[in-house]
Amino acid sequence: MREYFTVDQRRLSFLDFGGPGLPLLALHGNYNEASVFAPLAEALAPRWRVIALDQRGHGESDRTRSHERADYIADITAFHQHLGLGPVAVLGHSLGGLNAYQYAARHTDRVTSLIIEDIGAMLNLDWSFTLQLPRSAPSREALASAIGAMAPYLECSFRQRDDGWGYSFDIDHTVLSQQALNGDHWSDWEAVTCPTLLIRGAHSEVLAREHARDMVARRAGGRARLIELPAGHVVHHDVPDQFAAAVRTFLSRQPTA
Repeated sequence: MREYFTVDQRRLSFLDFGGPGLPLLALHGNYNEASVFAPLAEALAPRWRVIALDQRGHGESDRTRSHERADYIADITAFHQHLGLGPVAVLGHSLGGLNAYQYAARHTDRVTSLIIEDIGAMLNLDWSFTLQLPRSAPSREALASAIGAMAPYLECSFRQRDDGWGYSFDIDHTVLSQQALNGDHWSDWEAVTCPTLLIRGAHSEVLAREHARDMVARRAGGRARLIELPAGHVVHHDVPDQFAAAVRTFLSRQPTA
């Protein structure tokens, strides 16, 4: 079910996939939106109830030119408070992964466990692909064709507009978001206190294997573990069944409050 709430006069949207299970907050990456977690929600039900946020500038949430780190964390804080939930498990992919562990680092009493999908603690990302995206196309098929091999990763965000087909995100705003991702985030990663699963795509060009291993090693007390799956950067898309199984197994071993 799609719902909305307001933060600083901006409307944010989220999908509550429902069910009687324990809540799992899910945060998507750039180019995506909450609906990308529908397969995971189905796979984890009924034990887990996935509630996924359309992060600022994505999906059905309002557009904004401000995509700084503090902006995203404030939105997640407001989202969690709006839901009226106590401590929860949080999952995030890429942009959402950084947002998730920064939220967990700054609100240690609000996160019981953490799943981070293919994002590091030291980021120097290239946004040239974003600038090369076609801005519009006459049909959904034409848009997918113009994007090429990456189209399956973006198709959840395809939207029909008056002038043809485009996206549920703004290309220029996405560049701002990607620019704000870059930097040294080790202090946040190391400040996380809850059990953490880091999922890396074995063929990822975003998270190097040695960096992922270093992330786990630098978390005191063995509170983080790494798993690699035969996928690229978007692990939940490339191997959805294996991804869901890894998430389910990890969560089953963690405290829920």
